[in-house]
Amino acid sequence: MRHLRVPNRDVQRTLAILRERDWLAGGMRVFSQGGDHRLIPLDPGAPIEIPAPLDAYEVTLMDGLPDSKIDTDWWNHLSSLVDREDIEAHGDAWPSSHEFISDMMVVRIEDELEDFAAHIAKAKLLSHPHIRLILKDEGVQGELRIRKLTPIGARFEDEIITDGIPHSLCSTRVMVRESGRSIACDPNKAYFSTKLQAERLETLSLAKDLRQLLGRPIRVCDPFCGVGPALSTLLSEPGLVGEILASDLNPDAVELLIDNLRRWDGRSYPKDSAPLSRVFDDRFIGVADATKLCEDPELTGRWDLLIVNLPHRTIDLLPSLVPLLDRKTPSMVRGRVIAPENEIDDANHSIRSNLPDTLEGFPDPALRIKSDYSSKLRLCSFHAWIAPVEV
Repeated sequence: MRHLRVPNRDVQRTLAILRERDWLAGGMRVFSQGGDHRLIPLDPGAPIEIPAPLDAYEVTLMDGLPDSKIDTDWWNHLSSLVDREDIEAHGDAWPSSHEFISDMMVVRIEDELEDFAAHIAKAKLLSHPHIRLILKDEGVQGELRIRKLTPIGARFEDEIITDGIPHSLCSTRVMVRESGRSIACDPNKAYFSTKLQAERLETLSLAKDLRQLLGRPIRVCDPFCGVGPALSTLLSEPGLVGEILASDLNPDAVELLIDNLRRWDGRSYPKDSAPLSRVFDDRFIGVADATKLCEDPELTGRWDLLIVNLPHRTIDLLPSLVPLLDRKTPSMVRGRVIAPENEIDDANHSIRSNLPDTLEGFPDPALRIKSDYSSKLRLCSFHAWIAPVEV
């Protein structure tokens, strides 16, 4: 996550300013770096470019340190709800992590703890007073890989409800603040991980490098765009993006995307999702199967930056997506991959085999492990600088 690197003498003043603007990350610690500086965690909703009077301080990406007091609160509350013998019997199975989506919390609960779901929800709500709804993550389902999230706890005024939660309290459509932008989403219809903000900021940095190389705004193709979190970050940089292709197979995701683009672009987009079409001269938006985009001659050979965010299938899909790139000039592929750690070398070989030659002077694409996806699988990212075809 992003941290502001601040001299020790300025920490209290900086904390006061960040709290006033609601840019201080909740539940995360301020910690020392090098003895004379401290790293202050920034909320995901803080703008990418931190304005005065804090613009003199460096923004750095570091793993955040959770505030131990919150973990203690959660365990204290759980201990008052569940017998010590049961807590000890299930050991590491108790959920140690969770994900915030606006005023909701998503938590994965092991099967062996199903009978304790209500207790877990109540303990989490007691330890996080700003949370409205606790959702149990039951994994992705169906062709569209929509995540099933079941309400297990809700807050109504001063009451915590874990049994017979009224439907009126279970709305999952929210606005998420990230990098100074508001992103409409509904994780029961189109899920995006708020934990991947650092990935999106890396994509922004790479896109700026590509713009500098090309000397013009870049044309971005995001064929697995979801509700548009990657585009949100890219569009926050003035003059970075020219044309956009944003499509998804999920009509609900595209409907939310259109709502977001309407606000980000300040244009009168259509209200409902529809098959992919040219909505404006520089915007191709709609529902589409990414593997068939290369069949449309208007879309092939057109794009500078290709974003491939379908980590279970990225490597296999690359051959059908490469024709979308403009091969007359340098271009880039940015993707994520889920792979067993002991097979990452093989995955790197497959990525290189499925992509054109690397731009001279740039390293070959290679996966970088970003987090654990499961006990055996790793979530990785890569970027590839693609050489133009010599005429």
